[in-house]
Amino acid sequence: MDAKPPFRKILIANRGEIAVRVIRACRELGIASVAVYSDVDRGALHVRRATEAYSIGAAAATESYLNIERIIATAKKAGADAIHPGYGFLSENPALARACRDAKIKFIGPSPEAMQLMGSKTRGRQAMLAAGVPFVPGSAKGLESLEEAKRVAGEVGYPVMIKAAAGGGGKGMRAVANEKEMASAYAAAQSEAERAFKDPEVYIEKLIVDPRHIEIQILGDEHGNLVYLGERECSIQRRHQKVVEESPSPIVDPEMRRRMGEVAVTVGRAAGYTNAGTVEFLVDVADDGKKNFYFLEMNTRLQVEHPVTEFVTGLDLVHLQVAVAAGEKLPFRQEDVQLRGHAIECRVYAEDPDQNFLPSPGKIQKLTLPSGPGVRNDSGMYEGWTVPLEYDPLLAKLITYAPTRAQAAARLERALAEYFVGGIRTNLSLFREILRHPDFIAGKLSTGFLDRMLAERKPAARPPAAHAEGEHATVAAIAAALFKMMAPSANGAGPSHPGGEDSAWKKTARVAALREK
Repeated sequence: MDAKPPFRKILIANRGEIAVRVIRACRELGIASVAVYSDVDRGALHVRRATEAYSIGAAAATESYLNIERIIATAKKAGADAIHPGYGFLSENPALARACRDAKIKFIGPSPEAMQLMGSKTRGRQAMLAAGVPFVPGSAKGLESLEEAKRVAGEVGYPVMIKAAAGGGGKGMRAVANEKEMASAYAAAQSEAERAFKDPEVYIEKLIVDPRHIEIQILGDEHGNLVYLGERECSIQRRHQKVVEESPSPIVDPEMRRRMGEVAVTVGRAAGYTNAGTVEFLVDVADDGKKNFYFLEMNTRLQVEHPVTEFVTGLDLVHLQVAVAAGEKLPFRQEDVQLRGHAIECRVYAEDPDQNFLPSPGKIQKLTLPSGPGVRNDSGMYEGWTVPLEYDPLLAKLITYAPTRAQAAARLERALAEYFVGGIRTNLSLFREILRHPDFIAGKLSTGFLDRMLAERKPAARPPAAHAEGEHATVAAIAAALFKMMAPSANGAGPSHPGGEDSAWKKTARVAALREK
């Protein structure tokens, strides 16, 4: 890359750990960063870390992080010459990329045309059909009626999945075991898709039972160069949300990686894709050991799990995104990409795995972070910060790297033992269970792994249910009591008292409803 910064100032249209991640990259590149924040994020870590910060409205995402007009107006006000969208919120909305183009602000991501094509699952499937890419059997266009849904399902065979054309994050999806279930599932999927994406279009895919979910990272510049950067195994999921990711996949050998990578590049070229993107596949393993993979969808943005790819490739994807957006050529060729070692990531959420994953917003009374060789913690939290209830409860990502998978897993378990978040509940204990599970150790993963593991749980085998996490529970309880008597939080939300007016538990039903949208 050139010594001169490719941009003078970048606005990050996001919050949480991904905003902090991009701000750090900007600092490394000598670029000023601009944070935006809602009323409840006034004291958030990304606001503290950025060069400048601007309020963009109320807590509701539609009034702040999803408001394109305010994002563009703020970028102009701050003098930003580029916008990085992070992931979630507006990151896959072509309207933001188009608004940036109209305002002569560089959007750090693909073109709005590529996003428009791949953002619609049905248009993407039609493009892949034309390009000869193998995809899961089903309809390549939106369903026009219940009768059509029944006809397509009958042709591909039950069970099937009804999915939102504009979908993501498991929303607008319903599994249908037989024709009797179709009417209610069709109506529910359409309704949920309309609420979540303002688009009721749905389509049908054959339900591949208990597949593996493996994705390929691609990266393209604006000069026609497009490469793949290996795969990520993302099979450990809960309600279609990834929980643990790793690279490389335990089942992908060099030949399978090459074949999947070449298909992913074909997908990218068919979409006219530039910048960082991810092509997702479902993989099933036949009784004879043959591994088949099918195109699932493309994510036109940086993925949450991008750090595992950064570890095994030695590349900084955010730096490369910025360079590509500035018009630079990729600084390497496909044959230069080599995977080394193994990386595993777990997503740390403010939720309680022992109480059906109820969200757990509130003040972080005590925070102890892991460290040491091969440990990376991408975080958006700090001690004294109050986790708001308005947004996704992702707090941080813990990633470890080592020469082998077993060593990376051992390092992750050690890091988890050092990790403590006091004052709220987190899912840290869940990862220790996963890492010790025989199927995880053996690399026998599938999208049904976590549901089976949770079903196997016995009450006596669960971690202590009270307030014990890691090896610091007693210390944390004392610290929490002390903090409770101290001053209000930095972001002005004040302490959270169990059963009090601001009790997180009184808000869980509301949060659950929000997350179901």
